[in-house]
Amino acid sequence: MGNMLCCVKVDQSTVAITEQFGKYQNVLQPGCHCLPSFLGFKVAGHLSLRVQQLDVRCETKTKDNVFVNVVASVQYRALADEANDAFYRLTNTKGQIQAYVFYVIRASVPKLNIDDVFEQKNGIARAVEDELEKAMSAYGYEIVQTLIVDIEPDEHVKRAMNEINAAARMRVAANEKAEAEKILQIKRAEGEAESMYLSGLGVARQRQAIVDGLRDSVLGFSVNVPGTSAKDVMDMVLLTQYFDTMKEIGASSRSSAVFLPHGPGAVREAASQIRDGLLQASTER
Repeated sequence: MGNMLCCVKVDQSTVAITEQFGKYQNVLQPGCHCLPSFLGFKVAGHLSLRVQQLDVRCETKTKDNVFVNVVASVQYRALADEANDAFYRLTNTKGQIQAYVFYVIRASVPKLNIDDVFEQKNGIARAVEDELEKAMSAYGYEIVQTLIVDIEPDEHVKRAMNEINAAARMRVAANEKAEAEKILQIKRAEGEAESMYLSGLGVARQRQAIVDGLRDSVLGFSVNVPGTSAKDVMDMVLLTQYFDTMKEIGASSRSSAVFLPHGPGAVREAASQIRDGLLQASTER
């Protein structure tokens, strides 16, 4: 009796294909099954229902004549309801998938330039997946997902692309540096202009203060000392300032030889020039 019955164990996520005298009979689900071997039943094979992955490397040429290696990763699985088709209709499942991947990639990539291949790899993956889905569904397989995981141009092409990117980045950096230097020069010029303006404003205010002080001194002296004219007071003030200046020049340790016209005529001439300047300033105001 033991020779007449055969116990078959089917693992989880797996199905077993049974035959009777060489003809397909049934699909056994996971678990333990007894087959009457005396009636010609036997297990023809097992079929995994797990998701499997196949990496396909395809060499092709782009529109701008650059050879690239495109690596596609295809995830697929057999359908339990169509296990008999998946078991009997295909001899080499991986070879069939690989052939369709080659077909789609070599039909899509030559239409694109090398830069577009990198940008549109998701579109290439969808094209591969759609073609595989139509083809493999007839054999009892489902395409779970298709990914373009790598695009490898020739080594010389990669070096040239890196040099192009490096040159572009250096050009951008040079433009930014030039723009920064331009801004610094503009700000420096604005600062110098503001400094010169404030310096001129300070000199003007200083001269105005000197003029106002001399005017107040002359008026005060003329009021407090009867019989003196404004010209006499002005000459005396200028003479006092003249001697104060000579004293400061002589007392300074950094002074070198200074030649000044000295004498009553020189003092009178300096006083006349200063007085004329003050009168002109008062007239312009």
